[in-house]
Amino acid sequence: MSGSLTLGPGGPLTGRLRVPGDKSISHRALLLNGMARGKARVRGLLEAADVLSTGHCLRQLGVHGEVRGNEIIVTGCAGRFTEPSGPLDCGNSGTSMRLLAGAIASQDLSAVLTGDESLQARPMDRITVPLGQMGARLDGRDGGRLPPLTVRGGDLKAITWDNPVASAQVKSCLVLASLGARGTLRFREPHPSRDHTERMLKAMGVTLDLRDGWLEVQGGQVPEAADVDVPADISSAAFFLVAASIVPGSDLVLEGVGINPTRTGVIDALVAMGADIQRLEQRVVSGEPVADLRVRHAPLRGAQWGGELVPRTIDEFPVLAVAAACAEGETVLTDAAELRVKESDRIAATVAGLRALGIDADERPDGFVVAGGRLAAGCVDARGDHRIAMAFAVAACRASDECRVDNAHNIRTSFPEFPALLDRTRSLDGSAP
Repeated sequence: MSGSLTLGPGGPLTGRLRVPGDKSISHRALLLNGMARGKARVRGLLEAADVLSTGHCLRQLGVHGEVRGNEIIVTGCAGRFTEPSGPLDCGNSGTSMRLLAGAIASQDLSAVLTGDESLQARPMDRITVPLGQMGARLDGRDGGRLPPLTVRGGDLKAITWDNPVASAQVKSCLVLASLGARGTLRFREPHPSRDHTERMLKAMGVTLDLRDGWLEVQGGQVPEAADVDVPADISSAAFFLVAASIVPGSDLVLEGVGINPTRTGVIDALVAMGADIQRLEQRVVSGEPVADLRVRHAPLRGAQWGGELVPRTIDEFPVLAVAAACAEGETVLTDAAELRVKESDRIAATVAGLRALGIDADERPDGFVVAGGRLAAGCVDARGDHRIAMAFAVAACRASDECRVDNAHNIRTSFPEFPALLDRTRSLDGSAP
């Protein structure tokens, strides 16, 4: 993947397309089956750098995976990893680091979790504090706040944890730690976050209960391996949902997309703006709801985003800001301070990118304000953040002339095929109106 992308306006996005497998589900299909008893087949796995980081770490922990054609056979360790001989490199993947920390914490071994420069700047106290209260010993830079993290597992006791922000990574980390702990974990968050871990563990025979807003998980449980067919990733589909919505004449079908209700905030946000999105052929695959999504161009209007929408949409706000730039009126995002501590400060990066393309946009501590206008040609710094890079590649589809997106190399972490698929779905003989 080149460090820069140069794209110009084109014609409508048309045809049918399947984006790669869901990244969140791919991580969990490998990790949970790696912890499980028995063998499982995983099909449709996302073959991107973040998921590969999870796979590499699991191999160092004694989990065996065998590629057979378009699937991988995972042989689990029945709840007991092997102590690794060297550091576990999570690359750019916060999901790998946070979930592995939880999985390792209740086991009688030590491991060092590290990653690239970007990951080493991401805060980990949101997991190290509750894991420490459970009895795990964790060390890191800045008082344990920053990686590399040394995790020394052992005899854990489950706790009651009222998480201040909705976070599927924190929830999953504590759930995985609780499987090998004594007692019952009780976990609560202000709004429901994505529930792929809970769905997959239930399919693996693990007992989880939701009582009065508290997720309860009893310790001493070992999952049974379960086959997983990974649906297409709605976070990857989001770039095409926005692109087809803003480019006149577009009529695109995205096949087999996961529509888990904890992930469909991007659809809700776009429909509230006036987007034309239909759910076709709805079905359930490996416990996850799936549909084909048909999206056609429609005029958009500004919107107010906040509250419970935020945790269901947290990864999609950069590209939704591009939709807001093409809408009539003003769009305001609040309650999304979490965006400040992603692969980049996504609030600052999004606003800077919109301004570079001639859009009136301002930061707020927990969000942004975007005034709809006309996207101009320009150069955007993606700051090494894959979602910022792809969001502004989408913006280029509607810009007045050619745009360049610099520091776009990390697209490989989640969606390496993105530039080629974007070119394939749009006719390049048109121009933005």
